[in-house]
Amino acid sequence: MGENLQHTAAQKRGIFLTVAVLVLFMVAVLAGFLNKMNQPRVITDAELRANGAIKLERPRILDEFELIADSGSAFKTTQLAGRWTLVFFGFTHCPDVCPTTLSTLNRFYQTLDDDTRENTDILLVSVDPQRDKPQQLQEYVRYFNPDFYGVTGEFINLKRFANQLNVPFNKVPLDDGNYTVDHGSQVVLINPRGHYHGFFKAPLDPAKMKLTYRSMRATYNG
Repeated sequence: MGENLQHTAAQKRGIFLTVAVLVLFMVAVLAGFLNKMNQPRVITDAELRANGAIKLERPRILDEFELIADSGSAFKTTQLAGRWTLVFFGFTHCPDVCPTTLSTLNRFYQTLDDDTRENTDILLVSVDPQRDKPQQLQEYVRYFNPDFYGVTGEFINLKRFANQLNVPFNKVPLDDGNYTVDHGSQVVLINPRGHYHGFFKAPLDPAKMKLTYRSMRATYNG
């Protein structure tokens, strides 16, 4: 009788251990699957282009320009180093392209995981320094997201900075005596070395931007 009880107890312990091992195995498999799901998918340059992103074959080193941050303090382009920065050239009086782009950038930004968002900046560079004073620029960009920021500055420095990033812009007089500014609609990507890394073509799509951005980050070896 005692032997049977011991035998039954041993069987129960064996079953318990077997179930415990299976559960732990299933948890490990699930954790591995979830971790893999969260890893960025690396795609080819052709796939990047098909999804609206262009990566430069060799990132371009930028000249140093001094601009003005929306806080009113000096801003040097060397300050772009250390983080990933998405740069869009626009202005606060822009009727359609700029608010649409900044809204799309906000949706893209919100899709990023916390770690990626932590070292991703969104920067609006004003192409209308005559009207876009720091305080006005700050209020404008913060409306779309409190983490976004802007810079303005002397026209010649803004023009030189834009030329470095292949972004055209031109002041266009209007019939009523006012003016608007035509400008490129691409979003430029600056890598953590402060170099011109690539750009996203318009029209922007948050899901495609997330895919291509995470892939370019994953293949960065700076």
